[in-house]
Amino acid sequence: MSRVILSIGDPNGIGPEIAVKAARQLTAEPELAPVLVGSVAVVEPWAKVFGARVRELDSAREPEPGLVDVLPVPGPTARPGVVSAEAGEATVANLRAAVAAVRAGLGRGIVAGPHSETAVNAAGIRFDGYPGLLADLAGVPRDRVFLMLVGGGLRVVHATLHERLADALSRLSADLVVAAGLAAAEFLRTRGVVAPRLGLFGINPHAGEGGLFGGDDARVTEPAAERLRGEGLRVVGPLGADVALASPVVRGELDAWVAMYHDQGHIPVKVLAGRTASALTVGAGLAFSSVGHGAAFDIAGRGVADPEAVVRAIRLIGTPAAAPAGRVPA
Repeated sequence: MSRVILSIGDPNGIGPEIAVKAARQLTAEPELAPVLVGSVAVVEPWAKVFGARVRELDSAREPEPGLVDVLPVPGPTARPGVVSAEAGEATVANLRAAVAAVRAGLGRGIVAGPHSETAVNAAGIRFDGYPGLLADLAGVPRDRVFLMLVGGGLRVVHATLHERLADALSRLSADLVVAAGLAAAEFLRTRGVVAPRLGLFGINPHAGEGGLFGGDDARVTEPAAERLRGEGLRVVGPLGADVALASPVVRGELDAWVAMYHDQGHIPVKVLAGRTASALTVGAGLAFSSVGHGAAFDIAGRGVADPEAVVRAIRLIGTPAAAPAGRVPA
């Protein structure tokens, strides 16, 4: 059985707790029961709390009731709530091991627990989120791998992500927006949408209002929309994000949106989905998702973290695409 591989993320955050909770919750669905990746010393205390035993794996195994399967990765002892370079280094080591496991045929996709960008960068590792790191591990240029936030009936792929807004705006180009749109369309096809319909957010208010609010959209989003149409995609926009998302008719006709920068795409999904949003990575050639929330250091170690987002991410990655052409639920 090819299973979902679940990296525990930052060992000092809520990742280990919600990973074990998700594994226990999915025990009754063996086709979805994940294999955890991380330090056994970090995972085992949570397994005991929730009435399970850890089984260390080095090859593919069928899930069994009462067991939490772990591909062990050496790492530091958990220090709940502490942002540290050691934990950041472990976050990356866990993901590397998860990618290696999928390449070795031990899993069909990866779900990663929440990370801390501060911790990873403190370890001397260039890191602005999972998409860039996954691109490096997959040998794909970083500007061809993108985050797609899913939740609340929306799918939004981000042309730029974790960077200073001024830097994001200066880096935006028609090439980048086209690459994000194509990556989103390819993902949608893997989920059964034969003819994806995309919407493009404008950069400036009202998508520039015909140049009244700047020429950025004439330079970037308008030619990107035309090029995507030239690729055979149905594209709406660029539109002002507020108008586009306020229209149920427009929103209901589209499979995904392309946002130009982080907050433009994150705010609507998180308003609608809260912490249950899933963060897919598209364009890297791997089935990959993470949760749409952070490591929650303020509640780490207390046993009160909600595993719903990681369960949804596992279902998103682990459920075979069976939808016909047309709209599929986010």
